[in-house]
Amino acid sequence: MNNCVLIMAVVATMAVGGTEAVAQPNRISPPNILVFLADDLGYGDLGCYGNPIIKTPHMDQLASEGVRLTDCHAGGTVCSPSRSALLTGRNPYRSGFFYIQGRDTHLRDNELTIAEILQSKGYETSFWGKWHLSALEKNSRDEPGPGDQGFDYWMGTTLNAFDGPKDAGKFYRNGEPVGKVDGWYCDVIVDQASDWLKNKRDKDKPFFMYLCSHEPHTPISPPREYSDLYDTPNTERLEKQTQYGDVERPKRDISQYKKEYYGTVNQLDDALGRLMQTLDSLGLKENTLVILTSDNGPETPVTLEESLGQWEDPIRDKCFGTPGDLKGMKRYPYEGGHRVPGIARWPGVIPAGLISDSLFNGTDFLPTFCKLAGAPVPSDRPIDGIDAFNAFLNKKVDRNVPSIWFYPHHGDTYFRMPQIAMRNKNYTLIGWLPRKDEGLGLKTWFVSSDPDRFELYDMIDDPQQEHDLAAEKPEIVAAMKKDMIALWREMRAEGMALKSE
Repeated sequence: MNNCVLIMAVVATMAVGGTEAVAQPNRISPPNILVFLADDLGYGDLGCYGNPIIKTPHMDQLASEGVRLTDCHAGGTVCSPSRSALLTGRNPYRSGFFYIQGRDTHLRDNELTIAEILQSKGYETSFWGKWHLSALEKNSRDEPGPGDQGFDYWMGTTLNAFDGPKDAGKFYRNGEPVGKVDGWYCDVIVDQASDWLKNKRDKDKPFFMYLCSHEPHTPISPPREYSDLYDTPNTERLEKQTQYGDVERPKRDISQYKKEYYGTVNQLDDALGRLMQTLDSLGLKENTLVILTSDNGPETPVTLEESLGQWEDPIRDKCFGTPGDLKGMKRYPYEGGHRVPGIARWPGVIPAGLISDSLFNGTDFLPTFCKLAGAPVPSDRPIDGIDAFNAFLNKKVDRNVPSIWFYPHHGDTYFRMPQIAMRNKNYTLIGWLPRKDEGLGLKTWFVSSDPDRFELYDMIDDPQQEHDLAAEKPEIVAAMKKDMIALWREMRAEGMALKSE
């Protein structure tokens, strides 16, 4: 049994930019921290977020024991940028992640991660699952992996490399190849992490665990006992009522695949349930902060590409994730691309059954965890997140840097999609970069382009982003446009400097 004594005290603290007295946890020892990051899990995919089809009893229970965030955001609209933001507290574009890991894009060794900071405060750290921030296999680039970024023990894959059902992929453990592992991805990482909790960790130290599932990213192929649960007329009826972020669905009939997506999320829920059972059975529940979230919004089937006659990807026909009633999905800077499920549990600190509408962003993990561990936030580099623990208590969170999300498309495929979204208090400004001239290189276009067309939405009155207020509130657009361009240029310059090394 964990003997850590937990004491709650009300302390007067100064929030960034504010003077509100807030309740903060005060303890003899810092908490264990466990982050479970799903891949492409939509804001509307869980029962506790209103999904009428998918069974997610364990995630729903986690929410009933803690807080369900209704304004939680990934740090990016696709996976590698989001993962970079989570670990560094920095907008991913500063770290060179305009898009996903590959070629000259990886998490540099001079980035300071939350794992390194917690490690320096006496935490034992472990990582499990999809890394997607550098190549784990030995190659000529010799990119830093989890062990170089602060994780004492790790087992993972570069990305989603597996060939089919019950083949979790080519794992590496502490830098050494494990080979293909028999089992579904979420089951493998949960079983391995549970074994570490029981048998391998130093029980005299607090721990930081970071688990990244493959599910429900493509390729999607759950055990049949899960998909069969959704092979029913009622599923068919409810799916026809499902919203998909105003994103067009394929003209071809893909309805036969919906049961596989729903089954995959159900399977992921069971895997999380087993991990929570292990944690609780070891007496670790009371002093462990558990956070469940996703790296971006749900994946879309091939629609824009299909309508332009450019290419098809039948694997994505199995994508039936939903952002609920939000606009956009994965890649979109609209809300559905980056607003994600966010559930946090810490008994005795976070009230059970709480619903919070305070914004928590992917860049906030590092500063929030620093505060809990008694570590200073790095001061030698720009940190875009803040200590946002108040969001877990449904209290006000004040920010000195707006939250910003970006998807760097430049071709005709996504011509209907903006590139940038920036949130400041109640308002979100949506921006389009000018069309890239034919023959202009991507880097040149990035360096020289600023947003030149805008939409404005009030996120309190209109979270679905249906009513563009840009013409009605030009003064707000002008002020936010100035901030967006300044922040965009600053981040872009820092990220592009890396690509010139």
